[in-house]
Amino acid sequence: MTINPASFLNETVKSIPPSGIRKFFDLVSQTKGVISLGVGEPDFVTPWHIREACYYSLEKGYTTYTSNYGMPELREEICKYLEKFNLEYSPLDEILVTVGVSEGVDLALRALTSPGDEVLIPDPAYVSYAPGVILAGGVPIPLGTYEKDEFKLTAEELKSKITPKTKILVFPFPNNPTGAVMSKEDMEKLVPIILEHNLAVISDEIYCELTYEGEHTSIASLPGMWERTIVLNGFSKAYAMTGWRIGYAAAPEPLISAMMKIHQFTMLCAPIMSQKAALEALRNGEEEMKKMIQSYYKRRNLIVNGLREIGLPCFEPRGSFYVFPNIQSTGLTSEEFAERLLLEEKVAVVPGNAFGASGEGFIRCCYAASIQNINEALERMGRFVKQFR
Repeated sequence: MTINPASFLNETVKSIPPSGIRKFFDLVSQTKGVISLGVGEPDFVTPWHIREACYYSLEKGYTTYTSNYGMPELREEICKYLEKFNLEYSPLDEILVTVGVSEGVDLALRALTSPGDEVLIPDPAYVSYAPGVILAGGVPIPLGTYEKDEFKLTAEELKSKITPKTKILVFPFPNNPTGAVMSKEDMEKLVPIILEHNLAVISDEIYCELTYEGEHTSIASLPGMWERTIVLNGFSKAYAMTGWRIGYAAAPEPLISAMMKIHQFTMLCAPIMSQKAALEALRNGEEEMKKMIQSYYKRRNLIVNGLREIGLPCFEPRGSFYVFPNIQSTGLTSEEFAERLLLEEKVAVVPGNAFGASGEGFIRCCYAASIQNINEALERMGRFVKQFR
């Protein structure tokens, strides 16, 4: 008797398509000489003093488990850091150190979502949110964001998608892939709607330090929002620590306690070496972080101007390290554009529809690449786009 191993799989898992980003980069791995503007990863190496803190911790024999919540001294530093955003938490039971922000997203969704709950997600947005909702038993509902609104979430769009089943709003700003930022004034238009419908909020603020105009505001700091918001953040982007897989969640004790239940039965704790490095980053990493952010700012200006010059309209992102140019003038779909650009000019970008239906007609370019590579990529893209004029 021949058995198909796939017959054992969970039907929900089978129904979820693979990441549009990773699926596309299977093509990249098969092509030589590619300039990649695809992967959302800093091109900086983690600053030396942070790496050194890890080396020192290993020399001292710090190779054990920590508390499920994370090292007490790290949680204390996280609380101090969050104070600059007018957020106050107890390090004892309102902070949970996670294995990257990705684990934090999963924990938050599973802790809050009951079967059939509707979860609102701005679209386009990071690829993990909707699958995470489905795996938690919920129903993802896209909230369209558009170039004409600078890809901000509007009160009108939020109102239009709320039903009696709506329970959670995912709030990912600064945004991946668009680079959109929600100001305090923008958020204040949403808060009455959130309060009226008693929504919980998962605020993914991993790009908060990469805000180029004005100060980052956390939605949890606005009146009535602290009690209902899980703030997610980490070290990957601002401190160039992607591979360390270290993040955290901050929320009222009942919410963190629920997340911790899942965390302790799955991950147990984040690696102690990464926690030691994160502690050093918070205590002494601001100077290096500011240097990296200044470099991203210059690269943003370079790539935005370059894309416009070659004929691709481009919203100027206010945060993150992504641009989201409009490619509709070429007559190609997002996937067609990305695939042909890769094959014909060996430049890797991500199709906009990988981030949701509202991303169709756009591509995502990550400018956390060297200036030399950005300039070469722009030259190649200019040749490619010219044929469609």
